[in-house]
Amino acid sequence: MNASLSQSTILVLLLATLAPSTAHAQLQTLPDKEPQRVFAGEGRRITVVFHNPQGSAVDADLHTRLYQASSATALPLGDAPWKKLEVLPGQTVLESATMTFPSVKAETRFLVKWLEGTNRVAGTTEVFVYRPDLLKALKPLAGKEPLGVLDPQNQLKPLLKAVAVEFQDLEDTAMEDYQGKLAIIGPFQSRAQMPEEAGDRIKKMAGRGVAVVWIQPPPEKRQELKPSFYTVPENTNAVVVVQPDLVSGLPDHPQAQLDLIYFCKRALAPEPLRLPNPTINDTRP
Repeated sequence: MNASLSQSTILVLLLATLAPSTAHAQLQTLPDKEPQRVFAGEGRRITVVFHNPQGSAVDADLHTRLYQASSATALPLGDAPWKKLEVLPGQTVLESATMTFPSVKAETRFLVKWLEGTNRVAGTTEVFVYRPDLLKALKPLAGKEPLGVLDPQNQLKPLLKAVAVEFQDLEDTAMEDYQGKLAIIGPFQSRAQMPEEAGDRIKKMAGRGVAVVWIQPPPEKRQELKPSFYTVPENTNAVVVVQPDLVSGLPDHPQAQLDLIYFCKRALAPEPLRLPNPTINDTRP
C-alpha cells in the first residue's frame, strides 16, 4: 500500500516538474472567413492562423495531412512535414505553407489538416482547387473575332497566350478600329496609363455593338463611394465598369479569373438590377 502510494506520489511530482507547454500545450487554428482558392499544381501558398489559448508557450512540431473531399467522404492523399512553431501564451500568428495539389477537371474541394505531434489535429483549412486554364472560357465568348485587350501592365496577355485564346492588342490597334464583339480594357497601374478620353472612346466602341469590361485604375486619393462593379447598357450589350480589387492578382488567383469571366458574360448579356432574394443562389462564380 505504501509502495503504491509512493509510486503515485513520484508520478505526480514528476508531472509537476514538466513545463505546461510540454505536458498539455495545444495549438488551435482560427477559421477563415471564406475558403481559400488556388490552382492545381506545385508551390501553392496556403495561409493559416494559429492561436495559443494556453497560459504557457507552445513549442509544436507540425505537419500537414491533405484530403480530397466530396459531399460524403474525404480521401486522404498523404502527410508532409511542415515546421516547428513556437507560439507564446495567448499569441495569434499568421503562417503560410507551400503545398502541391493534384490536377482536377473542375472546382474540387480539399481539406488541409494541421497536425501537432503524432496525430492531434490543431485545425482544418478548406481549399478549393481549380484548373490553371480557366480563361479558356473567354474564347467562345469572344466568338469568331479575336478578343480585344488593352493591357499595359501585361498581366492578361500572357495568360491568354498560355491557354490559346486569340486576342487583338489594342495598344497596337486603335480602340476605334476594333471589329470584334468583346473587349477587356485594363488592368491599369494608375490613371495615367489609361488612354486619353478613355470614357468617350469606350462609349463609341459600345455604341458599335462591342461588349466591354473596363477595369478601373486604383484610386489615387479618397473618391466618392462607388459600387465594386456596375453595368452601363449600350444597345444590346453593355460596358461593365469594375473596381481593380475584384480582379487583382490575375495570374495567381482563381477567383479573380472567375470574376473576369463573369463580367465578360454580363457585358455580352446585361441583366437588370434586382433586389436580393435570399432563397436564390448568386450566379456569380
